[in-house]
Amino acid sequence: MARDSFTISFQDHPTFELQHIKSQHNTTPFNDTSFTNLEISQTAQTDSHSRADYTFPEGGTRAWLVIAGSFATITGSFGLLSSVGLFQSYWQAHQLSSYTSRDIGWISACNVFLNLFLGVQIGPLFDRYGPRWLILSGSVVYVGSLLALAQCSKYWHFMLAWGIGAGVSSAFLTTTALAVVAHWFERKRGFASGIAFVGSSVGGIIFPLVLKMAFTRMSWAWSIRLIAFIVGALMVVANLCVRGRLPPRKNGGAVDLRCFMDARFSWATIGVACFEFVLFGALGLLPTYALGQGFSSATAFNAIAILNAGSAFGRSFSGYLSDRYGRFNTMLLTLTLTLVVTFGLWLPVGHHVVLFYIFAPIFGFGSGSIISMAPVCIGQLCKADEYGQFYGTSYSLVAFATLVCIPIGGELLPTFGPEGFVCFFGGVLVMSLVSFMIARWACLEYKWKWNTKI
Repeated sequence: MARDSFTISFQDHPTFELQHIKSQHNTTPFNDTSFTNLEISQTAQTDSHSRADYTFPEGGTRAWLVIAGSFATITGSFGLLSSVGLFQSYWQAHQLSSYTSRDIGWISACNVFLNLFLGVQIGPLFDRYGPRWLILSGSVVYVGSLLALAQCSKYWHFMLAWGIGAGVSSAFLTTTALAVVAHWFERKRGFASGIAFVGSSVGGIIFPLVLKMAFTRMSWAWSIRLIAFIVGALMVVANLCVRGRLPPRKNGGAVDLRCFMDARFSWATIGVACFEFVLFGALGLLPTYALGQGFSSATAFNAIAILNAGSAFGRSFSGYLSDRYGRFNTMLLTLTLTLVVTFGLWLPVGHHVVLFYIFAPIFGFGSGSIISMAPVCIGQLCKADEYGQFYGTSYSLVAFATLVCIPIGGELLPTFGPEGFVCFFGGVLVMSLVSFMIARWACLEYKWKWNTKI
């Protein structure tokens, strides 16, 4: 007797859909043994199915509410992190005036490092348990860390509250906010991720303007409390909107570094690490660079806001472009643009404030495109239910680049001057471009094709 075949599908609810029962040849009635064997076969087949084979809503009210929640999460976490250069310059002028830029840079570097490095644990936890408790616990600790930051006055205070407390809690928030997109979108994932990532740019515009006003009218303590209240409101929205959809992976709690055996993944991760080094180094030191060039403190504040405004357009544009022409193709295009802007506009800035204002939004456009494409490129290399694990594993390596970028940049700026500082960052961008070219080549089985969507 030929075995009857079943196809089992899990959707939003744990129900079975019997798609077809097809019999071949003459069949005999089921006896108890044959039915038991069929059940075992059916169970094995169900367990072997990957959730990457399931259908995705690709839109609808529920899906876009999740994106709204991710947007709010990214605004309050990465958005504030995009303004870290303002903290750096304020601390150097006030509470930590006796410390060098390099020493102060370790505080923010620790925050960024923990944010990204802990993804190697939080990504698999997301795959196994879903987003709800990760978002809730991260929100409570993150807002609490900001309230503690308002009371800080010594170096170790800032390191504990901002470097460690905010760094650990924001890792829960950002990893979860990005990973949950893969539960609801596949074909439009680039576009959806781009919208969620725009929150980083929105926060990077709002927080510098709020801090600029607050620092002139309030004390440090009340300025940061104001930021904490804004972030708290955003976290409420996040907790109400972010929901998972796919059932948990039974093996999602284990970290699997074997993904680095995939050349595509390894080269893409190296490319992301090089770019993140440049991005967070620039965000952390751009106000200090501006003040060193003789520009006013208002220009230093405005530069971060303008850069993030350009970043918002880049994140939206790249999401649409990647879904149409390919994610790795879009990454190479925007990396090339950013490299041209770095050497063509940033390097010759000198004391020309107008050129500095031209550079900031265009660099922001390119960097925003790249940072929103990086998780999407990583996600293209794995199944949907493995995305949290792949994202976390990749960014655990990227974290080491962000750990040293601000201290290294802080040492380069006074030692080699602004030109040497920019040239060094431009060289790291070249390494990122080459790495992504090799990753794309590996995706095509080492047969370079210009017109292939990849």
